Amino acid sequence: MTAPDIFLAHEEQSERFGEILGGLLQGGDCVGLVGELGTGKTSISRGIGRGLECTTPLRSPTYLLCQEHVGRHPVLHLDAYFEARMDSLLGEGLCERFDQEHVLLVEWSDRLPDWWPEDRLEIRLKVDQMGRLVQLFGHGIRSRELLQKLQKSWEKEQKG
Repeated sequence: MTAPDIFLAHEEQSERFGEILGGLLQGGDCVGLVGELGTGKTSISRGIGRGLECTTPLRSPTYLLCQEHVGRHPVLHLDAYFEARMDSLLGEGLCERFDQEHVLLVEWSDRLPDWWPEDRLEIRLKVDQMGRLVQLFGHGIRSRELLQKLQKSWEKEQKG
């Protein structure tokens, strides 16, 4: 299932979008962020962390590959930019932590498609002259439900 594209004019709006999504997430949810460098993956992730009431701000885990955050639900924030290193980490057992307790948040998720849960919300980001274009895809029952709730919440936010 896809949703109408969303336009985010600036970083604060990207973070607010993420915060709304984070407020809807539950343990077991998986969110994949896809886009080139500078498209806003980490800005949305920061907002998701706020929406999940994480005790520390989410930052790009590029060189660490994975950071765990404490919040309303524990968050595993992964960065698959370095495919071979992440593939190795997943093969060594990290994927065993993909459970119904954790929220899985994956930047560059398109680089290792075989590792992620089938039921996932995919967020594709592109730079536009005026900001960021967001495309949303719900893969699976829970993610389609999440996508519908996110659309309604975002529309309500935009109407003020």
